[in-house]
Amino acid sequence: MGLKSSLDEILKNIERAKRNSFTKKDVILVAATKTRSFDQINEVYSLGIRHIGENRIQEAEGKFESFEKMPKITRRFIGHLQSNKINKFTKLFDTIDSIDSFKLANKINTRIEKHKLTGLIEVNTSGDKNKNGFKPELSDELIQCLYLNNLNINGLMTLGPFSQDPGETRKAFVRLRKFLDRVNTEIGSEKLTHLSMGMSGDYTIAIEEGSTMVRVGTSLFGKR
Repeated sequence: MGLKSSLDEILKNIERAKRNSFTKKDVILVAATKTRSFDQINEVYSLGIRHIGENRIQEAEGKFESFEKMPKITRRFIGHLQSNKINKFTKLFDTIDSIDSFKLANKINTRIEKHKLTGLIEVNTSGDKNKNGFKPELSDELIQCLYLNNLNINGLMTLGPFSQDPGETRKAFVRLRKFLDRVNTEIGSEKLTHLSMGMSGDYTIAIEEGSTMVRVGTSLFGKR
């Protein structure tokens, strides 16, 4: 199956899942491009993809040199960002979708020089011990992330449980949706609007539970 056929199938699945969702919100499709060639990225761009996700600074650095001919592409960092890579990150990416601590958020905020960046707070809603992220609890550190000058937090992100059990996956996504509502109630505004949840194996469940952003790699490009 070629990229166009794969993308068409994903888009159909997204629309079907939206009809089964009580939110009926638009969904951003992020192409997870780890290990994918520039030619593959260029092809999905030509097919209408405008968001790409990379989780390695060094790999992205080599690819992004070719992106000048791709206007309006959003470069999203979706991995765990190490402190010693923050300076490179701020020069390469438009957003970070995996802020897992106030310490990291504050460091990014202080090193942004020329333009504001957006970000998502990562929340561990599955309870998997090997995952990064805040607990789904209102904490001072999480709330502080929302009031940084140069880093605009506009949503939450979570990963489905390692078990990949559909029932447990759905519960994890429901927890994030409800937690977003709690955060917005706490701060007294609708500051957080995005729910990033769902990958190749579970994005339809995520959309049914209110996801506004899904990341797909394998289902789009095939196995690595």
